[in-house]
Amino acid sequence: MELGEFERDNAGSCRLGSPVPELCRAGPCCLGIDEAGRGPVLGPMVYGVCYCPLAKQEELGALKMADSKTLTEAEREKLFGTLDRARDFVGWAVHILSPNLISTSMQQRAKYNLNALSHDTAIGLIQHVLDAGVHVAEVFVDTVGPAEKYQEKLKRHFPELEVTVRPKADSLFPIVSAASICAKVARDRAVKNWTFLEDLGDVSVEYGSGYPNDPKTKEGLAQCLDPVFGYPQFVRFSWSTAQTILESKAVPVRWDDSEDDPAQKGTRSVLSFFARKESSKSQPHRFFHERKLETVTGL
Repeated sequence: MELGEFERDNAGSCRLGSPVPELCRAGPCCLGIDEAGRGPVLGPMVYGVCYCPLAKQEELGALKMADSKTLTEAEREKLFGTLDRARDFVGWAVHILSPNLISTSMQQRAKYNLNALSHDTAIGLIQHVLDAGVHVAEVFVDTVGPAEKYQEKLKRHFPELEVTVRPKADSLFPIVSAASICAKVARDRAVKNWTFLEDLGDVSVEYGSGYPNDPKTKEGLAQCLDPVFGYPQFVRFSWSTAQTILESKAVPVRWDDSEDDPAQKGTRSVLSFFARKESSKSQPHRFFHERKLETVTGL
């Protein structure tokens, strides 16, 4: 699994996949969906799908797939290698969602929570596989939120498919177990090879498990915090753990409308802090260059 495309730009999202086996174009197939990295405050969330012909389900079972959460990283890598060698009848695809994309999506003005993002990503992957020519007949999904509502939602989008949504589907259906292996291997590799765009200086990048309740993760979050610009893009800044540390350790920002407040008379305009000084030779922070922001002296 080559993640070069995502590693070159890890601020957005990236979809990767295997070649489609001819057997999967010729006959009806089952498809499984699972995710990895939904809960951590660090790193990407990855959705994975795996598919194979219905006539080859016994051969898939012989590959002895298992829920990725019950396996070590080495065991997952070994099983993914097994899947990859079965490419004559097994195909897969993953969609990697960066921490930056997750947080900006959740904090946009129109409400868009993690469940909705997860559902849309799964729907997009199913459509991607269908568009690639795979003859999908049955879909098995590890649920996000209430299983019945999620199943109804998927059936509305894909009325021609037989859809089954279950809690812990990754331990019930081998095709979902295979999808969980693909998703977890992609996340493991993305985290291990993460390229920090920010200059962290001497800050240690030891961040534990990445889960919010891990003391080592909390310590790592506090160490990599810039008091003005916040966290590196490896951090999901919309998570409450990250926000709590921001509130206690970052520089506070207040956006008051002071025009009609007598107590604020004489207070400098916010614009005055951004006015360009002719004698200043300092370069703007990378934050402003990336977003093509320029200082203004009036509105």
